[in-house]
Amino acid sequence: MREDIVIRPETPKDYKDIVSMVLRSFREGTPYSDGTDIVALIEEIRMSAHYIPQLSFVAELRGKIVGHFLFSRFPLSRSADGADKEDHGIVMLAPVCVHADHFHQHIGSAMLTQGIRKVKEAGFRGITVEGDYHFYNRVGFRTSSEYGIYPTSGYPMKEPRCMMCQETEEGSLSGVCGYVVYDMYHNA
Repeated sequence: MREDIVIRPETPKDYKDIVSMVLRSFREGTPYSDGTDIVALIEEIRMSAHYIPQLSFVAELRGKIVGHFLFSRFPLSRSADGADKEDHGIVMLAPVCVHADHFHQHIGSAMLTQGIRKVKEAGFRGITVEGDYHFYNRVGFRTSSEYGIYPTSGYPMKEPRCMMCQETEEGSLSGVCGYVVYDMYHNA
């Protein structure tokens, strides 16, 4: 585990660097996005009631920003159509970005390990994330259906293991069930 990665809450002074990093990272690192939709999602989350400023982080290496990620409140729906959303004390991890110059250097794992610890300290019950299960399983996430939390749209419908959850304490998601519905965001 890398010990030289420092995470801290983002500040408005970081926004320009975050945008540049996200655009380049997604353009060079993914086949599905040029990053503009990711930047729009970050801005949309920041403007929403779900934004948690102290859980929106930049990762630094020797004083330079090399990563960005955020956790936001995420209510679950009782049904797949998005009706009856309920706050269960769960946060969503999205999006996650590592600077393109630092791909495959274990920065993502280091920053998320520290971030997950901050979510636990803040008293949330669990974390959801949608993404590459090969990566997220390494930092403690498991398929969300194991917790009674189900995807409704997007990539998880093609590969259910891509919708994942993590408890903040053993058993903290007991009795929680529902559906992940992104209809509160236009850019999700």
